[in-house]
Amino acid sequence: MKLWGGRFEKPVNEIAEEFGASIPFDQKLYREDIAGSKAHARMLAKQGIISSEDADKIVAGLERIQQRIEKGEFDFRLDREDIHLNIEAELAADIGEAAGRLHTGRSRNDQIALDFRLYVCRVIGQTVERIMRLQETLVRLAEKYEGVIMPGYTHLQRAQPVLLSHHLLAYFEMFQRDAGRFSDCYGRTDVSPLGSGALAGVPYPLDREYVAEQLGLSAVTRNSMDAVSDRDFVVEFLAAAALCSVHLSRFAEEIILWSTGEFGFIELDDSYSTGSSIMPQKKNPDMAELVRGKTGRMVGHLTAILVTLKGLPLSYNKDMQEDKEGLFDASDTLLTSLTVFEGMIATMRIKRENMLKGADGSFATATDLADYLVGKGLPFRQAHEVVGKLVRYAIDNKKTFSGLTLEEFKQFSPLFEVDALRITPETSMSARNTYGGTAPGQVKNAIASSKTLLDDTRQWLSGIGVPV
Repeated sequence: MKLWGGRFEKPVNEIAEEFGASIPFDQKLYREDIAGSKAHARMLAKQGIISSEDADKIVAGLERIQQRIEKGEFDFRLDREDIHLNIEAELAADIGEAAGRLHTGRSRNDQIALDFRLYVCRVIGQTVERIMRLQETLVRLAEKYEGVIMPGYTHLQRAQPVLLSHHLLAYFEMFQRDAGRFSDCYGRTDVSPLGSGALAGVPYPLDREYVAEQLGLSAVTRNSMDAVSDRDFVVEFLAAAALCSVHLSRFAEEIILWSTGEFGFIELDDSYSTGSSIMPQKKNPDMAELVRGKTGRMVGHLTAILVTLKGLPLSYNKDMQEDKEGLFDASDTLLTSLTVFEGMIATMRIKRENMLKGADGSFATATDLADYLVGKGLPFRQAHEVVGKLVRYAIDNKKTFSGLTLEEFKQFSPLFEVDALRITPETSMSARNTYGGTAPGQVKNAIASSKTLLDDTRQWLSGIGVPV
């Protein structure tokens, strides 16, 4: 018989029961469900609502159930619908009548809201830790390849020379914002809804703050109707996860391009590559492609929860059962993507000569030549035109800037002197010495400040109990 079956005369239709059951996926919440129930039982005893003896039996029984689950000895049953009823039924079988007192002052509505918040808090900590590991690798690579020059791109056309370290640290900044979004989401997730009941609160003298304190949550919800119907924290997590995936995807796209014969900037390690079933010469960047491909799923999960929530009246509705599978998949996918990506870039081989050749042979110093003429008194728009014609001449004559003579330069402007020939990718980068630029000194400072930010992240993770 269902634990809620007193009002019903007919059993649930078999197909309807399977359709409505969430245990195939919400069993993932067993740790959080047991932790919340233990805290609730202790609070009920503290408040004199149940006896200390019953609370002790409940806590001990729940601990035995958790051990069985973790040993693979627990039978999750579909006819018990969800994680809550599966555990409660097994608890009743183990300790008898005392189990029936556990649900005093509690509804599955506030119970699942608590479980899910605890779960999201946990995976936020794991996610920020993985982001930090990827950022640490980016900083190590930036230090290792501090002097490597490569072409920077706009419109996927070679634009200006930059340091590879500067390029890598651009992704550090993206992931730093991602870590900030997850930690910001944590602050709004770290709240206990238990004690809200089904929607209106409960008629027992509960100590909600005591429960929150036991669970390591920083506050309790302020409105019982909002508490059981709020899934903003799910939306926020999925939004942060989708954007983090987009950043990984952008980076993956560059890894894929850089590893092609056309670019030839990097070679991926064999352990993060695959071959072809028909073409023996192939070395495919499959891990990068999979990271890029999985981003569509991440964006889809965000869209799905937004559409699910958009028409729901207060307070709890069964539609909210759809909040879990997408988040479970998104969190697992992102954690794996971050781990794989970190290993892939940590082991890739940089082909510095090809990078420098790309920066040196693509007129990437054209802006510097225009700036040179500006320094001689020519208005920038005129200087831009002069250098544009110089580029056209060099292309027509199959030359690079370094292959032109001073006489050829002077054909386009008498302002060119011999020092114009000394403009190189190295001088171009050194000239960009503004804060945030690609000049070697600025990049060295950026590496140092990135390490400080990583220290801040470690401190935050330690504060929420994540070992680092």
